[in-house]
Amino acid sequence: MHTLGLELATVLRAGDLVVLSGPLGAGKTTLTRGIGDGMDVRGPVTSPTFVLARTHPSLSGGVPLVHVDAYRLSSALELDDLDIDFARSVVVVEWGSGMLDGVAESWLEVAIERPTGADERMTEPADDELDEPRTVTITGYGPRWAQA
Repeated sequence: MHTLGLELATVLRAGDLVVLSGPLGAGKTTLTRGIGDGMDVRGPVTSPTFVLARTHPSLSGGVPLVHVDAYRLSSALELDDLDIDFARSVVVVEWGSGMLDGVAESWLEVAIERPTGADERMTEPADDELDEPRTVTITGYGPRWAQA
């Protein structure tokens, strides 16, 4: 998941919104950590569960990464209330499916599936426990991704 994040970082630019979906332990935060490493942002990139959103400034003059955990949000209005600078940042939203009404005209959706026998604990497992294969489907929506 980290390697995929590094690869995604090469195509992301200011104004891009990436929505991650998948069960607990699927690798959403690990993917975001890879994006952050690829964008050369100040870290560590960790789950923003308790703060809802965390901004990671660039260490090399690039755009910042805004990492959002929308698990506890109930609507696009609540996401909009976080006052995120969507236009000048790359924004990655975990648990953001269905919360984009009016927030953005384009986004990249990354759906992560893991084997059905995986542990369904209520906490994310440590990185060394995440060696199971994942199936990742990336779908672009809107004009930004129409040509991609």
